[in-house]
Amino acid sequence: MLELAHCLYDMDAYGMRNARPFSSSSSSYTATRHYCQLPVASFYKALNPNHAIYSDTFLHTAINPNHCYFNPPDLTQSAAMAIEKDMEQTETVEMVRAPLIDQVEKGKENNFMVYLSTFVAVCGSFAFGSCAGYSSPTQFAIREDLNLSLAEYSLFGSILTFGAMIGAIASGPMADFFGRKGALRISTAFCTAGWLAIYFAQGPLPLDIGRLATGFGMGVFSYVVPVFIAEIAPKRLRGGLTAANQLMICAGVSVAFIIGTMLAWRVLALTGLIPCAVLLVGLFFVPESPRWLAKIGKHKEFEAALRKLRGKDADVSEEAVEILDYIETLQKLPKAKIFDLFQRRYLRSVTIGVGLMVCQQFGGINGICFYTSSIFESAGFPADIGTITYAILQVIITALNALFVDKAGRKPLLLVSGAGLVTGCLLTAVSFYLKTYEIGLEAAPALAVTGILLYIASFSAGMGAVPWIMMSEIFPINIKGAAGSLATLVNWFGAWAVSFTFNFLLSWSSYGTFIKFGADTSRH
Repeated sequence: MLELAHCLYDMDAYGMRNARPFSSSSSSYTATRHYCQLPVASFYKALNPNHAIYSDTFLHTAINPNHCYFNPPDLTQSAAMAIEKDMEQTETVEMVRAPLIDQVEKGKENNFMVYLSTFVAVCGSFAFGSCAGYSSPTQFAIREDLNLSLAEYSLFGSILTFGAMIGAIASGPMADFFGRKGALRISTAFCTAGWLAIYFAQGPLPLDIGRLATGFGMGVFSYVVPVFIAEIAPKRLRGGLTAANQLMICAGVSVAFIIGTMLAWRVLALTGLIPCAVLLVGLFFVPESPRWLAKIGKHKEFEAALRKLRGKDADVSEEAVEILDYIETLQKLPKAKIFDLFQRRYLRSVTIGVGLMVCQQFGGINGICFYTSSIFESAGFPADIGTITYAILQVIITALNALFVDKAGRKPLLLVSGAGLVTGCLLTAVSFYLKTYEIGLEAAPALAVTGILLYIASFSAGMGAVPWIMMSEIFPINIKGAAGSLATLVNWFGAWAVSFTFNFLLSWSSYGTFIKFGADTSRH
């Protein structure tokens, strides 16, 4: 019986009484990993299969049902028989049972800080969406007020993605050097400065500088926000909370579209400061990413941040071991360089990841998103109604996608999404063809709005989020950083190329533009 008590009281991984104290030293976590592991249910049933206290029901409520960690060596059969006999003594059993129940009551997770931290982080996602959605409802007003040519406004619209390309490249080193919270603060500062420059602009130069600055902030947000959320969330919440990033980007775009139909373009620029302000203030109340703190060797801060996220009474030792194991493994792997990605063993995954980004962008999404109002206007459909409908539909489909992406599977969603994108482009092309040659003019607006709405619904259902999800899944761990940077760079370059040339293509041939986008999507 004394041996059993020694086992139970020394369960370091579950924080039992008289266990080694939880320490910030990495060596204490490492020591935990060397305890022998035995399935809990089978262990206790082997001791006394008829004892009610140690039934499966008790095990599921009092102890982690998967594994326990033990200091002593494996119990011999004679020792197990002696323990089984001694366990019939009720007083001794209660002595063992009490600390287990007490520990379970203290070890409950409190995820309030996780939800608060996620809310603060996705304010950056909302700011991202606000930047992306700004140019569509403001095109006519800005061109008229500042007397901009089509080329000047196309530069204003597309320079956002050029800034985002720079921000995406810089985001990884920034997040590693300044921390996740530090990188979020820097990107927020760039967005704030950019919105103020746009508000006070009296000509194309300050307008473009402001747009470039917001683009840089947007590019940093695109990397840091999902990384921060993934690093603070417990496993069972990670998928849903990470999906909030894409949902809030869509919400930011949609809100910019909707209120842009009611506000002057300078006032709309000021509304972009709201998520930035919430993010800056909120960062004072949330902890830094525990994984980043562990990575740079700040073990005391790592422990404090993890406890703050999980609740002061939660047992975080097992998660701490997993984090340190992961970081230790990652540091042992050789760091891949860009040219290493073209080795035969990596070529297939890199081709798929980069190819999906090419397909996503050269299907025309950023051209359509940035200039939605002008598309509806050109097709003869009321721009305000079309833009608001577009915005609402985008949020609804994105939310549904977040719920079903794991159940439906990646490839089926991509195939359905691709078919919808091609069909939407063709319907819009037919609409512009009818208008250009004045055939069936009464049907042209309906075809245009149907095509654009089908396009954005299809994009939100698969092609918007799935390439990013697959990118995180298909790259081996040792090339994930370099391959992810390459894919992100290709994505933002495609976004810039499409958004810059879109107005010129539309002037060249309205229906030809959408046939081209449909053909590009089907070819990939």
